[in-house]
Amino acid sequence: MTPETPTTSASAVRDYVEDYLAEDEVLAAARARGRELGCMPIAPSGGSALRFLAAALQARVVVEIGTGAGVSGVWLLRGMAADGVLTSIDLEPEHQRAARRAFVAAGISPGRTRLILGQALDVLPRLTDGGYDLVFVDAAKAEYPRYLEEGVRLLRPGGVIAFDNALWHGRVVDPAYKDPDTNGLREVARLVRADERLVPVLLPLGDGLLLAAKTG
Repeated sequence: MTPETPTTSASAVRDYVEDYLAEDEVLAAARARGRELGCMPIAPSGGSALRFLAAALQARVVVEIGTGAGVSGVWLLRGMAADGVLTSIDLEPEHQRAARRAFVAAGISPGRTRLILGQALDVLPRLTDGGYDLVFVDAAKAEYPRYLEEGVRLLRPGGVIAFDNALWHGRVVDPAYKDPDTNGLREVARLVRADERLVPVLLPLGDGLLLAAKTG
């Protein structure tokens, strides 16, 4: 039986998707702190996708580029193996203080997080080739193409790299926007699609989630 042409607005559908898995008090508080600090967290739908990926991969070792206030970190850790360790990199110490607060509130053991303060492009080369199940990127958009290069190197075969803000409030599809952040997002989408080592998908969750699995 074929459904009738839908009359529901796109915004109502988007709200339904975002509200499908409601965030608890821990995530809501971390999200509020992120807004105060000016580091907008991943949308709830994107966060639930990260938890799903971590669980599907049975992830034990994950790298996060951009700690923020800990929202994405809590989502990831809740999907990872019980003894999994999240390595999270951020340039701002107040971001990582906020993230630690979120991890404590979520009941996450301190031994499951490794917070590194510094420039991601300085830190990533020191991490082990092929040693990670999942890499999540939510940091400087203009640097996304360089994060891709490092992230693929870090992934084991079958591992996944994920980029938040892949739609960038719709700017990536509007040629009038030519700023470094928008161009960086367009370029990483092109590179992911062209890379024969990767199997990509672009999901319209939150502000867009670009995923790619490493085949070998």
